[in-house]
Amino acid sequence: MAEREHHWHERSELEERLVHAPSAIIRGARGFWAGFQDFLGRDNVLEVAVGLMIASSFTAVVNSLVSDILLPPLALLPFLNRNLESKFAVLRSGPHGPHYNTLQQAAEDGAITLAWGLFVDKVFAFFVLGFVLYLVAQLYGTISKNSIIRHTVKCAYCRKAVSEKAVRCAFCSSWLDGREEKSFSALESAPEGLPA
Repeated sequence: MAEREHHWHERSELEERLVHAPSAIIRGARGFWAGFQDFLGRDNVLEVAVGLMIASSFTAVVNSLVSDILLPPLALLPFLNRNLESKFAVLRSGPHGPHYNTLQQAAEDGAITLAWGLFVDKVFAFFVLGFVLYLVAQLYGTISKNSIIRHTVKCAYCRKAVSEKAVRCAFCSSWLDGREEKSFSALESAPEGLPA
């Protein structure tokens, strides 16, 4: 008898849960949706997303400027090899011989190669890209009167890098103009601009 009542009680609890399950699911879904809207609606999430998209587009433009506009004329210079990326050294040849025309042939034959031309080409492209970005930063600073390039000096006390325009270190709060090294006696007057 007790077992039958226990079974009946479990069955009624299960039926009760099944009856109220849709409303619990709807409440959970609404809470999830509200949290998702709060997450997406925050200002900094939208700013970061827009910033990433603009940065991605800017990266594509600068890469195209370097690879499609600047590097081809530079490849015409007599001291630069036009097919630098195809230069390589065979460290160990594959079964079909030691002589390969391209890196792809060597790779297909299982040869171990040292692709030094590809490396030199990428280093050269890196420096050209860095130079172009420096010019863009300089142009932006000239137009907006707000330079991206921040010149810094090391604090004499904590050795952290601080802006060269700073009067006081942001890290250790020491004066960068040497005030702390000067000592004044009570009879001497402090120089103009310094507290006595």
